[in-house]
Amino acid sequence: MSKSDKPKDTKGKEGGKKHEKALEALQIGLSSMQRALIDRQARVLVILEGRDAAGKDGTIKRIVEHMSPRDTRVVALPTPNDHDRRAWYFQRWCAHLPIAGEFVLFNRSWYNRAGVERVMGFCSEAEVAEFFATVPLFEQLLTHSGIHVLKYYLDIGKDEQKRRIKERKTDPLKQWKISPIDEVAVKKWDDYTQARNEMLARTHSVFAPWTVVRADDKPHARLALIRDLLGRCGEILGEDARQWLGKGAQTIERAGLPDPSCAFLYDPLALSKGWLAE
Repeated sequence: MSKSDKPKDTKGKEGGKKHEKALEALQIGLSSMQRALIDRQARVLVILEGRDAAGKDGTIKRIVEHMSPRDTRVVALPTPNDHDRRAWYFQRWCAHLPIAGEFVLFNRSWYNRAGVERVMGFCSEAEVAEFFATVPLFEQLLTHSGIHVLKYYLDIGKDEQKRRIKERKTDPLKQWKISPIDEVAVKKWDDYTQARNEMLARTHSVFAPWTVVRADDKPHARLALIRDLLGRCGEILGEDARQWLGKGAQTIERAGLPDPSCAFLYDPLALSKGWLAE
């Protein structure tokens, strides 16, 4: 575990211990939730999006760390090849959708088209327009077919992104994360902000709503996302998520973690209210 991945300690060692205990309680809840998901043969798809260095990898690691490897999959598709580019845009993702009893996480997804592909000029504006016109229909089809789509956007500030990208260059454990696109991502901050705003506004729906997670503080963001995830899975399965936590619920409440405002359902007023990084 690198230094930046350790719980931020704002109140001495005790603060770090509270984070660790809260995370353990939530991970126990995830394990219990998965047993219920398998029993009900539910299909859950979790999509994680965010800028470069937003913390998607670390968040996913904490989610799946103690879940069943047989019934859990993490999907991170490579850059599309020539065959992919000639196919229906959503086609390469379809083979990775969850089957009955599966919990699948997409580390980036078809929303690449609304983000990095658009900002970097890897697709045309006509393709972007087609994406925005069809993605709500596609996700509605998924939900009507019994797939529960949970979408999370990890939102970090400009200074925090710069810090994390700079850290990658000096941390030997993060060399694999270094990409030529990193520096471009910083330079094109405003373009990515505009793309994020339009993506959230045009693809937030009753069938597949967006949940925004403030991700400048990694430990808090992970706790907030997992807690929200448990709550939404509880709604899917018709159960009280607190029962999956058991005594762990008291641990989380006593710790006061995470901050309730750390994760929130997207709202059109989010930008004007200052809820999103600018």
